[in-house]
Amino acid sequence: MFPNLTAELEKMKISTKDFAFRLGISERTARNKLAGKTEFTLAEVVKIGSMFPDEKLDYLFYFEENT
Repeated sequence: MFPNLTAELEKMKISTKDFAFRLGISERTARNKLAGKTEFTLAEVVKIGSMFPDEKLDYLFYFEENT
């Protein structure tokens, strides 16, 4: 999972539905990507970076594996 990205989405009050819309993907796909079940594409990473211009990508995409 991506705890920093999830926290930033919550801080900006961006719902999973809105996040999915901004990326041009389904809400289910967005949930799977945020959970680390499927990978983000490069184009999606670029879009996410533009959504959070004050944050570094390595911070946003810090990944924690579920144990």
